[in-house]
Amino acid sequence: MALTSGTTARLFQSWVSRREFLKWTALGLAGTAGAFTGASSVRARPWLGSLPPLPHLPQPAQADLPYLTIREAAELIRTRRLSPVELTEAVLQRVDSISSRLNAYITVTREWAMELARTAEAEITRGGYRGPLHGIPIGLKDLYDTAGVLTTAGSKVLADNVPTDHATAVHFLLWAGAVVVGKHNMHEFASGFTNINPHFGNAHTPYKLGHISGGSSGGTAAAVAAGLCLGGMGSDTAGSIRVPSSFCANSGIKPTYGRVSLKGVVPLSWTLDHTGPMARTAEDAAIMLNAVAGYDPSDPHSVNVPAEDYTADLRRGVRGLRLAVIKNYMDDSVLDAEVKGAVERATDTLRAAGATVMEATLPHLPEIRAVTGPIIRGERASYHAPWVTARAGGYDPALLSGIRASYGDSAVTLVNAHLTRTRAIRIYDALMEQYDALLCPTTPMVAPTMSPLPPGLLYGQFTGAWDVTGLPALSVPCGYTADGLPMGLEIIGRRWGERTVLRIGHAYQQMTDWHTRRPPL
Repeated sequence: MALTSGTTARLFQSWVSRREFLKWTALGLAGTAGAFTGASSVRARPWLGSLPPLPHLPQPAQADLPYLTIREAAELIRTRRLSPVELTEAVLQRVDSISSRLNAYITVTREWAMELARTAEAEITRGGYRGPLHGIPIGLKDLYDTAGVLTTAGSKVLADNVPTDHATAVHFLLWAGAVVVGKHNMHEFASGFTNINPHFGNAHTPYKLGHISGGSSGGTAAAVAAGLCLGGMGSDTAGSIRVPSSFCANSGIKPTYGRVSLKGVVPLSWTLDHTGPMARTAEDAAIMLNAVAGYDPSDPHSVNVPAEDYTADLRRGVRGLRLAVIKNYMDDSVLDAEVKGAVERATDTLRAAGATVMEATLPHLPEIRAVTGPIIRGERASYHAPWVTARAGGYDPALLSGIRASYGDSAVTLVNAHLTRTRAIRIYDALMEQYDALLCPTTPMVAPTMSPLPPGLLYGQFTGAWDVTGLPALSVPCGYTADGLPMGLEIIGRRWGERTVLRIGHAYQQMTDWHTRRPPL
């Protein structure tokens, strides 16, 4: 199998023989159901194909294919008006034309993608349509294991890491019929918010080159926003799905902790890591979450709760919902005036649609923010212990220094941080009984420049608490600054409340057009 990378990654070929390639491709097709321990969760999802038809959907021009939403492309594929092969080719052509300007990809899995697309087309022709992800080109943050395909986690430490199995979430996507077009650039080992990457180049927001895409899922955000895939999978430990979604005008959801398997995902912090979809719309994120959510007994962090249809409530609107704007965040001195204004207008829109909107003050916020650092440092140091000496030359020196410094941290500090986290989970679960969802800015600012990168920006100021408490949180675009940079609205729900969070996001997007804008590339 020949794999090609963007200009920021080295070209490599022939990792596997043709026979091995077909074996790994088969993991994503009919054989997947028995290939891993989460298979029963996939079989029990009849709603994967239950979306209502889209009336009056026009036939898109060839140049518009990479900008279709998953929902639109799925309807065209289902009704045989669009071929998965045609769509995948259009996306790969888009990757060829602009990806090098964004540094969105580390690896482009061209041959695998076309094999999956041709198989999807043949299945659909035979009447074997699997649902709205069948034949849809998606990308993966490069910390998801992919059998036979390089998985670097954005670091030269893993420059030769070719897994022999897929991450569970990748199995789920392939079983749903998705077409994997590549692996996305990211902040090295997910250890930052900027996606400044000395190994593979810095990922840019497509709305203004020279400005960061956000991190650590910055390549995924840039790729989705620029039409280099229709959706992607990111990870979030303190905001790494939502921050880049805000900076790139995506709809990205961090599900409830334990909702989506972490197996086969390179960790930053096992007890704070979340995996989830990044897409153009809340509806697309719900479609992807339908595929990847589910109990995985091989992941000790997975929680055995029933799988749900996350598209089921999308069309219910917001009338009657109790929403609260987070006063701590709206009054924070770091909040940019344009961002504050955009969020205020967004809450007015939801109020006008029938929601009850009030204010809420988050309790114990300084203590909750303070636990993120010790937990990440301690768990990251544990994971990297075998490499900090043996592979020291593969790290960015600043990251290596930070990891080594963590070995001097007190065990008492880490234990106390986990105790605080446990208390915070209980306190915030009780708080959420008063509201259907909370509202706030996703980030206090828009995407800053790379050079010079402004110091001291608190990118995760409004996102980290939801990783500590494990509550689901969605970022959707809610406006653009005078300079054309996107701003994000964050919607936080009750534990296991993804349906409500996505319902609010979808309702908002039916009343606004921020999510329909394309970057100037």
